[in-house]
Amino acid sequence: MENTTNITEEILIALRRVIRAIDQHSRNLIQSHGLTGPQALMLKEIVRCPGITGSELAKRISLSQPTVTDVIKRLEGKDLLERTRDLDDKRKIILRATDRGKALIKQSVPLLQEKFETRLNELRDWEQLQLLSSLQRIAEMMNAEDIDASPVLTSGAITATAAAVENAVIPPTED
Repeated sequence: MENTTNITEEILIALRRVIRAIDQHSRNLIQSHGLTGPQALMLKEIVRCPGITGSELAKRISLSQPTVTDVIKRLEGKDLLERTRDLDDKRKIILRATDRGKALIKQSVPLLQEKFETRLNELRDWEQLQLLSSLQRIAEMMNAEDIDASPVLTSGAITATAAAVENAVIPPTED
């Protein structure tokens, strides 16, 4: 019985560490770059694929179309991207990063899932499958298997304030 309690506690501690690591990274990303994880992910993809449409972007980064639309509006409002109509097909809206958006991404915006993916790929296939199975089981045990989630390791809001972006792009000067 005591062994079960210890295992339960160790699992809960490990889960809490994961949650805290995600929270901490999300806060650090907003402070250092003025972007949330989804904003950074989208802006990186737009810089990587200039001329992408919103629906193409949603598919590439596995976020819902309404979420992508909301974040696009916010990034545009912060002068990090611009939307223009396609000249050949007026129904299409083309997304391009502004110079300011490109400059922000050049600062090497760190995404937690990129580091995680690198380390995960170092594991053997059976280890990866074992982790996947265990995490899927945990999600099921927490009644979370039907929660819609994207492959973005972030917490909190999906948007950051304009002031946070301004400070990241043009740090305040000390007098």
